[in-house]
Amino acid sequence: MRVYVIEDNPIYNDYVCNLLKKGGFDTVQAYRISTAKKLLAKAEEGDIVLADLRLPDGESIDLLRWMRKEGKMQPFIVMTDYAEVHTAVESMKLGSSDYIPKRLIEDKLIPLVRSLHKVQEGKKHTQIPIFTRQGEAYQDIKRRVRLVAPTRLSVLILGENGTGKEHIAQHIHAQSKLSDRPFVPVDCGSLSPTLAQSTFFGHKKGSFTGADSNKAGYFEEAEGGTLFLDEVGNLSLETQQMLLRAIQERRYRPIGAKEDKTANVRIVAATNEDLQKAVADKRFREDLFYRLKEYVITVPPLRDCQEDILPLADFFRETANKELERNIKGFNATARNALLTYPWPGNVRELKQMILAAVLQTEGDTITVEDLELAVTKQTSSVSFALRNDMEEKDRILRALKHANGNRKVAAELLGIGRTTLYSKLEEYGLKYKFQP
Repeated sequence: MRVYVIEDNPIYNDYVCNLLKKGGFDTVQAYRISTAKKLLAKAEEGDIVLADLRLPDGESIDLLRWMRKEGKMQPFIVMTDYAEVHTAVESMKLGSSDYIPKRLIEDKLIPLVRSLHKVQEGKKHTQIPIFTRQGEAYQDIKRRVRLVAPTRLSVLILGENGTGKEHIAQHIHAQSKLSDRPFVPVDCGSLSPTLAQSTFFGHKKGSFTGADSNKAGYFEEAEGGTLFLDEVGNLSLETQQMLLRAIQERRYRPIGAKEDKTANVRIVAATNEDLQKAVADKRFREDLFYRLKEYVITVPPLRDCQEDILPLADFFRETANKELERNIKGFNATARNALLTYPWPGNVRELKQMILAAVLQTEGDTITVEDLELAVTKQTSSVSFALRNDMEEKDRILRALKHANGNRKVAAELLGIGRTTLYSKLEEYGLKYKFQP
C-alpha cells in the first residue's frame, strides 16, 4: 500500500512523507494535479490519496472528480488550513473520505491512514464478487447496469435476501456520472416511523425535545449522489408519503426549518418483497411504486445460477484462507457435488458463511461434505436445475450435463427428472453430448 501525497510546498510535502514513512507507509510525491494524474494512473486498489485543498493548477476536489470518473475509488483525504475547514467539509459531500487540518496533522494523520487502510483491507476480504461472475444471468445484470448507470432513472432492484442487491446498487453508482459524489445506504427496515422524517430530512437545533444540535438527514448526506433505499418495502405508509413528495417535487424541509431544500439525489431502491402484491394489499403506495421502478433489475437466486456456485465457493475459500491464515486447497468431489445440489435459501451470503466455517474446521487441506455441514437430498437437487419451459429446457439440460461431467445419472438428479426422461429429452432436441460419461 502506498500513500500519494499531493502538496505544492516541497518542504511541507517532505514533512508529511516523513511522518508517513515513520508510520510504516510507502509514499509517492506530487506537487501539481497534472503530475498526480500521471502517477495515479498506476495506483492500486489499496492505495490512499492525501491532497492539499488548494493546488497551483486547481483544487483537490477536481482531482477527486477525475479519479472517480476514471473508476479509481481509492480513499481521498483533504488537507486544509484552519480557515478552510468549512470548504473541506463540503468536499466530503462530493465524495472525499475525510479531511485533516494541517495544524493537527502530526497527531491525526497516522491513525486516520491506518483506519482507512483497515477498511480497504476489509473490503477486499468481504465484498461479494458479483461482477466477476460469468453466469448468463449475471452477464445480463452487468449489461443492464451498464445501460442504466449513466442515466438519472430511479432503479428498483428485486431479489431474495443474500443475493447481493446492495453491491449491484454500488456498481450502478460507481458507473454513473455521480460516482464522485456520496453513496448513502439506508436500512429502511430499521427506521422508526416517528423518527423517519428527521432521519431522511434532518432537523434544526431546538425543533423538538432532544434536538440539541442541527442534524443532516440522508437526503442532505447524499446531495448530488445516490440514495440507496434497502428493503424499501418495510417503510410505513406515512413515511412512504413523505418520501414520495421529496422524490416528486425534488424538495424537502428539515424539521424546524423555515425553507425547503433541493433534493438533488438519484434514488436506487431494493427489496425482497413482492411490491405489486403489497400495492394490491394497500401496504405500499402505488404512486411511489411507479416512481421507484423506472428501471428494474431482478437478481436471480443462487440456485438458478449453477455455473456461479463453484467459482464463488473457490473465491470465498481463498478469502477465508487469508482471513483465518489457513491453506485449504479445494473441495473433494463429493463436496463439490453437494454445493451444486444444495438449494441455497440464503443465497450468496449463506455460501460465503458456510465456506468460512468449513475452512476454519476442516482438519485436512481439502474440504469434505462433512466440513460443509449440509444435508443433500434428491429433493434439493430438483430445485437447482428444474426444467421450466421449452425455451430454457435445452440450455438447462446442457448446463446440467456439463456440471455432471457428462454423467447422465447425476445430470438427471440435478434436473429433478428420471434418466429415461433425460434420454427422451436428448433425443427430442437432437443433443449429442460430447463429454465423457
